[in-house]
Amino acid sequence: MSRRRVVVVGAGIGGLTAAVALHRRGWQVTVCEGAPEPPVTGAGIGLAPNALRALRAVDVDITRAIGGAVPATMGVRRPDGRWLTRIGTSDMAARYGMPPIAVPRPALTAALAAVLPPEALRYGTVVTAVDEVAGRPVVRTEAGPELPADVVVAADGIHSPSRRAHFPDHPVPRYLGETAWRALVEAPDLGIQAMSETWGRGERFGVTPLTDGRFYLYATAVVPAGIRSDDPRAELRRRFGSWHDPIPALLDRVDRLPLADVLRHDLHELAAPLPRLHHGRIAWLGDAAHAMAPNLGQGGCQAIEDAVVLAHLLPVGAGAEGDDGDDDGGGRGGADGDRGADGIPAALAAYTAARRDRTDAVRVRARRVGRLGALRHPLAVAARDLAVRATPDRLALRGMDDLFNGFRLPERPMG
Repeated sequence: MSRRRVVVVGAGIGGLTAAVALHRRGWQVTVCEGAPEPPVTGAGIGLAPNALRALRAVDVDITRAIGGAVPATMGVRRPDGRWLTRIGTSDMAARYGMPPIAVPRPALTAALAAVLPPEALRYGTVVTAVDEVAGRPVVRTEAGPELPADVVVAADGIHSPSRRAHFPDHPVPRYLGETAWRALVEAPDLGIQAMSETWGRGERFGVTPLTDGRFYLYATAVVPAGIRSDDPRAELRRRFGSWHDPIPALLDRVDRLPLADVLRHDLHELAAPLPRLHHGRIAWLGDAAHAMAPNLGQGGCQAIEDAVVLAHLLPVGAGAEGDDGDDDGGGRGGADGDRGADGIPAALAAYTAARRDRTDAVRVRARRVGRLGALRHPLAVAARDLAVRATPDRLALRGMDDLFNGFRLPERPMG
């Protein structure tokens, strides 16, 4: 008996989800991550119903592992506190079968990593190249030993070296014109019951209750790329300290954080879709495949969808040489046999067909929403706010159907 081998490059949410999903399907999994250890600080991430449904498809119940507390309402506000739109999470649960939740990223990655065998995770392992040798991928690392594989999953982020190597003519990520701050704070005494995003003139501030009782704060501002201040806490106070409650009180908590715990990053997107999401036996997912603006909260959710669909389409990992072991048909070719006989090339082509159009549509939509939030001219801002207020909440909720109900497991390729 033998097991197919997959090397996952990157231990972020998409990479770990792919590793878990393929491990569930019998693959021998190795995850290479350049960081020396798992993250212990960082930001939060929203898991919309589509992502939660995808995780459940691979038997991962995040609410059981991390908690499932949800805020009472979600919506958009003005800097003076007036709500432009507000939707009850109970209404979302009724429409989509479950409400969205928000979790700390380190807790999510830890929950996913806990499913894998300890030997599968290789932190402090920098991948230097993914080459093709005799029709199969080989991952090369700074540590020295080569890692041959049947499939490589490239989950190596927005500036993916593997994407640049195999799609050298593709445009590099484009600056979206905004920078973003992120932080996690404790604020149990403030009694915050809503997940909100406040839109000003070229500035936004988000407040997201997490399942562990903390709050994920994020803010954006339209500024030139690369601009930095010595103290991001002071800059957040200057920009947002006069906005509605509870933002000033939350900024008090931010002031108590170490500087390293207030993250700041310029926002970029991959401005054009890749011609395909695979090359040979390498598949790209998440930011490496379709980096998008964070405005819909779908970047991580789409990475999770990618990972689950990819694992679903690939043949099972356990089986004798020449025997796929799956009910999809098709055998695995030996070292000198037909390289396409194991069904992997067809599966990767099906992955591109299943994911490329959906992820690009989400990317374009996220960019458009970001342009609305980044408006600065007073007349344009007033028109935007009026339009949002005039849209009935039920129609605003219905407008999320294609996102939240859009996850599907496609048919597996025949043979």
